[in-house]
Amino acid sequence: MVTVPAGRSFGRRTPPLGGALAYLLLNLPVGILSFALIVTLGSAGLGTLVVWLGVPLLGLLILFARTAGRVERGRVFALLDVYVDDPYLPLPPSGQKQRWLTRLKDPATWRDLSYLFLLFPLGLAEFVLVVTAWAISLGLVALPIYYRFLPDGVYAFPSYDVRWFVVDSTVTALPWAALGVLFAAIAVALTKGLAALHAAFATRLLRPTVAQRRRMERSWNEIDGITVAG
Repeated sequence: MVTVPAGRSFGRRTPPLGGALAYLLLNLPVGILSFALIVTLGSAGLGTLVVWLGVPLLGLLILFARTAGRVERGRVFALLDVYVDDPYLPLPPSGQKQRWLTRLKDPATWRDLSYLFLLFPLGLAEFVLVVTAWAISLGLVALPIYYRFLPDGVYAFPSYDVRWFVVDSTVTALPWAALGVLFAAIAVALTKGLAALHAAFATRLLRPTVAQRRRMERSWNEIDGITVAG
């Protein structure tokens, strides 16, 4: 079995702009869906555990966490070009009870669950920052084109009632467009920086730890021993 050495990830140090932008914008809907499923399955499962109805619900939660964790590792690699190694302990070759116990005791399951739970607040903050930065920059860059389509053909800042600055011609719009170029450069740096930070966060939670790698190696050796003995 070949694994990536602990502490290493393969890919760009700086994520590509297109992938970073897509990744950060997708974090919010993915985070909302993950948060809703975790809260729903977790609360329903724990609330009905005394009548055993909660057991399959909590089982679904565990399966969801591990499946979504795999999807997130793939999404990080596909969009940010950062490889995150698979952290799961190998499941026993037979016995459903032992397989479920392995999933339950596997620290990777709970790290996946923690990441998916935190994805909603992180995704919300990233979405607001990225959309705001790009909206301001693109709005200023395109101002020489669309100002004439505004009411009275005028752009007034900060509002039409309080006019500190007025744009009513292409010449007066050009300085704002230049400012928009500066904001676009800031938006690019912000997008790549947030994506790199999130990639580091995802790598920290979704990759196997050193202790986890040792457990994985022992588990694989035990399974190989069982297979040979059988």
